[in-house]
Amino acid sequence: MVFLEVEMAWNVVILPEQLDANGLLLHKAIILRLMDDIANRKASKEHGYYVAVTTLNSIGEGKVRELSGDVLFPVTFSCITQKPAKGEILVGTVDKILKQGVFLKSGPISSIFLSEKMMRDYKYVGGENPMFLNDKHAKLEKDTMVRFKVLGLKWLESDREFQILATLAGDFLGSL
Repeated sequence: MVFLEVEMAWNVVILPEQLDANGLLLHKAIILRLMDDIANRKASKEHGYYVAVTTLNSIGEGKVRELSGDVLFPVTFSCITQKPAKGEILVGTVDKILKQGVFLKSGPISSIFLSEKMMRDYKYVGGENPMFLNDKHAKLEKDTMVRFKVLGLKWLESDREFQILATLAGDFLGSL
């Protein structure tokens, strides 16, 4: 996955009890709230997954909300993001095995499907510990590390994550 550093604008809401005449405590409250907001937002279609806030570039003038007394501060900050791309080679871990294929996880992405049709030479072996096995005795079982290629991806706004369709078609792809 490609790591990007992006500059973003955001509105941070601070509760009245977190306000203090000393600007340092306000600065800390804004940073903590911003980090919490980014963690809850998780990802966006445009930027990918939010990894870390690196710098707080500016804090605008706060505006008091009349009903609650909360203060809204417009801020700009830099953030490291990670966005998957079609054709990219990634490494993931087998999370779940079904007869139809394998679900993988890779970094922040938890919805990667590797169809049995995209695993050349691998055959499903059922039982208590299901797996896919190929002629060279390479196994795809739970917790196996797998190098795969992104065949396609789809953004799910409701879950705020990407779904990825993977393949093992290509050189040096498969279990590690």
